[in-house]
Amino acid sequence: MLTEQYRHQLGRSPAPAEQRSWERSLTVLADDLHDAGLGEVEVLVEYQLPLTSKRADAILCGTHPVTGGPSYVVVELKQWSRALLLDGSDDLVEFEGQGTRLHPVEQVRGYCRYLTDYVATLSQDPEQIAGVAYLHNATDQDVAALWLMPEDDQGRLFTGQRRGQFHDYLRSRLAPASGVDAADLLLGSAVKPSKQLLTLAADEVQRREQFVLLDQQQAAYSMVMRAVERARTANTKEVVVITGGPGSGKSVIALSLLGELSRQGRSVLHATGSKAFTSTLRKVAGARDRRVRSMFKYFNQFGGADPNGLEVLILDEAHRLRETSANRYTRAALRTGKQQVAELIDAARVPVFLLDQHQVVRPGEIGTVADIRAAASAAGVSSVVVDLDAQFRCGGSRAYEEWVLRLLGLAPGGPTVWEGDANFAVAVAPTPSLMEQRLRDLVDQGFGARIAAGYTWKWSDPIVGGGLVPDVVIGDWSRPWNNKKDTSHAGAPGTPYWASDPAGFEQVGCVYTAQGFEYDYAGVIMGADFVWRGDRWESHPERSFDTQAKRGTADEFDRAVRNTYKVLLTRGMRGTTIFSTDPETQALLEGLVFARVPS
Repeated sequence: MLTEQYRHQLGRSPAPAEQRSWERSLTVLADDLHDAGLGEVEVLVEYQLPLTSKRADAILCGTHPVTGGPSYVVVELKQWSRALLLDGSDDLVEFEGQGTRLHPVEQVRGYCRYLTDYVATLSQDPEQIAGVAYLHNATDQDVAALWLMPEDDQGRLFTGQRRGQFHDYLRSRLAPASGVDAADLLLGSAVKPSKQLLTLAADEVQRREQFVLLDQQQAAYSMVMRAVERARTANTKEVVVITGGPGSGKSVIALSLLGELSRQGRSVLHATGSKAFTSTLRKVAGARDRRVRSMFKYFNQFGGADPNGLEVLILDEAHRLRETSANRYTRAALRTGKQQVAELIDAARVPVFLLDQHQVVRPGEIGTVADIRAAASAAGVSSVVVDLDAQFRCGGSRAYEEWVLRLLGLAPGGPTVWEGDANFAVAVAPTPSLMEQRLRDLVDQGFGARIAAGYTWKWSDPIVGGGLVPDVVIGDWSRPWNNKKDTSHAGAPGTPYWASDPAGFEQVGCVYTAQGFEYDYAGVIMGADFVWRGDRWESHPERSFDTQAKRGTADEFDRAVRNTYKVLLTRGMRGTTIFSTDPETQALLEGLVFARVPS
């Protein structure tokens, strides 16, 4: 049963080692509950945290012995028999030669914080939830260094040696009574609207607690902070590359680092290659302090920077790196003759690159792990790569992300039927008007939604003294592209704010205005530039109005258009609705996705 649930949620079978882990650890936990007199407590196994792919090993659900209200204990089960703290760190652990992990107490504490942020029934009373890391195969001496981590009710450590204390702690949180009602309350609780990255950016720069970092996010954050401290004390230089799929938390990490390093008085800047993303960050994060806006730069602004002039340079959306920063407007003094990635590495003691290699959508973009590591090696600088293993967009559905990659030929196996996921809604719309109506209904319910399309229609300038031209025409349905101007026009938000301003729903966005942003529900119109013929995809640059993507070779355009639709299809956090203007492609989609938008 557990194996089938795993396969359904993640789109793959669990590894034999994970199945063995369940057999061993869950048996131990069941025995402990029985021996503690808590056999009626309800246990939620492999509980998936809302809107992520992260799973807590177990949540014990029951009644508090004192208050009589619902009570929950998150249990992180570890079979470790020996573990050491990573040198110079207080929250990174090396265990049995198997690599670096986040301290299990900090891991379970992060789960508790995250649940209180996102689960309505817990956010009303955070005291209802507690967390423990249970290293049932270890003795105190085996993990002596781990006891240095401060404990609280959301993060406690128990070893097999302290089994009796573990039982006592459970009895202090759970009464010997049925936990069915508490479990049903948790499972049926509403999920609060997620904290949108950009609406809280200003708070994040000043108070890192606005976002909770989980597992590999926290490990990546700590890895950077460790590199910064090492660079300061040992006069060294190191490149950190953080890679992950859409919504894996890269930008949350970037802003967390910016806020903390600023508070520490470090010389740090944030940069991207996206005008829309940077402009929005400047507007939101700098709303209360104009000086904050100057912390958000562009990749091409570091050609004349002093070598190692910054302690840290945070490079978000690094898949947008260009071959060179120079263009026809670049002053001669700033033409270094170097690759852009080399300029950025030169600019700071610790350059931090955050990227998703499947979001390269223009020829000339070279933001890959291999490119960055090669540039670091050429500069004689060491580099480290952190691969984020969580999924925080697309409702936490790894299955959906894998389905999109296979659909577009970005992963092997070919298009496959969408089997469904309770965390994420996928549907095919028979017409764009029905897609729009479905999304408008969701907007009326308080959700965020946008329609974006492939760049297969011309893009007219705004009408002087009027509105926007309805360039996107499909049958009797038409809508304008988003406003070309940076400032609002006839009620339409400026280009950088299409994804974050509610008025953006009335226009159709393209990849350049959608990339880097998220909204609850995505509508995606696939155009004539990418169509299904027989048993394969065909890309057609002659049908595209994207002059940037058409500058490259046919192979480069093909890669760009696949990545373009990958970006558009992974902007939604709760669901995606798809429509293709091409009948054969629409037939393919309808054969893969059985959910329909009703007429």
